[in-house]
Amino acid sequence: MNRGALLKVVEQKYTRSDIPDFRPGDTVRVNYKVVEGNRTRVQAYEGVVIKIKRNGFNSSFTVRKISFNEGVERIFPFNSPLIESVQVVSRGKVRRAKLYYLRELRGKAARIKGDRKRLNQDVEAKAAARSEENPA
Repeated sequence: MNRGALLKVVEQKYTRSDIPDFRPGDTVRVNYKVVEGNRTRVQAYEGVVIKIKRNGFNSSFTVRKISFNEGVERIFPFNSPLIESVQVVSRGKVRRAKLYYLRELRGKAARIKGDRKRLNQDVEAKAAARSEENPA
């Protein structure tokens, strides 16, 4: 067994499958476990996904938000055990994979247009899941 196959076998146990599908431009709410001394609490971090790095087990995504008129970015590993949940708040329509240009924009200029097509697909998928669940 070569090294890559061995790594995949070991990483399989720690790979998460409960993270929803999202893209750059989407607004997400990440509930992240924060350790303070001997206590842990869950802190919500809501912002725009500006980058997704796809690198197998080492994949991560960067979320940017404005806090007290200051831009704050945070990088979350997809497979981190400290991520409790990720919820997609809204879908954004962008034409780039990396949204670094948002760093220079302020206020209304930094808004991202909503993607109604993907939003409708989400609603239809939820309705189909509910109808399969309750065939009444």
